[in-house]
Parts: sequence; C-alpha cells; structure tokens
Amino acid sequence: MGQRIRIASLWLAFGWMATIFYFSSQSYIPTPYLFINQDKLFHLLIYGLLGVLFLLSFRYRSPGYSRKQIMTAVMLASLYGMSDELHQSFVPGREADLLDWLADTTGALVAVLILATLVKKRPQPAQQS
Repeated sequence: MGQRIRIASLWLAFGWMATIFYFSSQSYIPTPYLFINQDKLFHLLIYGLLGVLFLLSFRYRSPGYSRKQIMTAVMLASLYGMSDELHQSFVPGREADLLDWLADTTGALVAVLILATLVKKRPQPAQQS
C-alpha cells in the first residue's frame, strides 16, 4: 500500500478513536432496540473498523500482512477498548464491562483476519520478464 493510504488510515484511526471517546463520554446514547445484547454487536463492528484502520496503516509487503502486523493491529484496538471501558467507569450512567471489552477484541480480531485473508488471496500482478 502506498504511504498516503497508510498515513490516511492512521489519521482515520485516530479520528475513529476520538469518535468512540466522544460517544463513551455520553451518559446515554439513544439507539433503537433491535434485540437483546445488541450493544455487543455494536462493539464488534466499531472495534472491527478500528482494527482494520490500524492494519491498513502498516506497510504491506507481498504476499500479505505479517502475523506481527496482524497481532499488533488487534492489540492496539483491544488496548483502546480496555482504556475505553476504564473511561466509561468514570462517566455517570455508564460502567466498565468485561464482556464489552471481549466484544471489542473479538471484533478487531475477526475484521483484521478477514482483511488479511482477502489481501493475501488477491491476485498478484504478473511480473514482467
């Protein structure tokens, strides 16, 4: 991936983290009720995107991202999820929840693995002789 895409991905990750922080600072977030424990799905999606943005900020080398890059992206998203849960423990009306953090980490892991697999299976351009 080009350097511009990597830098843009990192800035988007920071922006996404700021967005998460903003909403985590709210005592109440009005959302339509769809099903029980729907917040876990939201955590999966929100932190899945964060993990993908982190992975896209790393240098890509053919044939794909390294295990270290994959695990670093997941770890960064997971650590931010942990810090977000700690942050919520200080917000009136909110609380820290271990299951939310597990959903954060799971979302990051699944999304990053999907992206890494898709990138690895992408046909490589033919090399010229």
